[in-house]
Amino acid sequence: MKVILLQDVKTLGKKGEIVDINDGYARNFVLPKKLGLEANGKNLNDLKLQKANDEKEAQKILEEAQAQGKKIEAARVIVKMKGGESDRVFGSISSKEIAQEAKKQFDLEIDKKKIVMPDTPIKSFGVYTLNVKLHPKVTAKLTVDVQKEN
Repeated sequence: MKVILLQDVKTLGKKGEIVDINDGYARNFVLPKKLGLEANGKNLNDLKLQKANDEKEAQKILEEAQAQGKKIEAARVIVKMKGGESDRVFGSISSKEIAQEAKKQFDLEIDKKKIVMPDTPIKSFGVYTLNVKLHPKVTAKLTVDVQKEN
């Protein structure tokens, strides 16, 4: 019997796949537990429409990420910190502070977890270029200017 999987099933396959399984296994396990539907004409058509809708949504999310990436790359976030001698910052600058300044200065909503910080924290004044992962296919470059507070 051909079955359309509604969920990932460890031994059978992933959600949305059409698998051929024994009739007894389908009637006694897969169908009663709502893990799959029988692959008839109506269900196959519904699956086709669902996949088209999912692709459309994924494309929309990708386009939004690309638009936000262009805004981020156009921005130059200025972070003012107190500092001591030899261009050293008191403390260090985290992704949380950068995200707050981006929100304050440019009204950009950037998740602090998506800002990829260098291996060592920012502890000196200067201009830094950080990557912001907005989508698996979209990475924007954010310019951060760390300046001394007067």
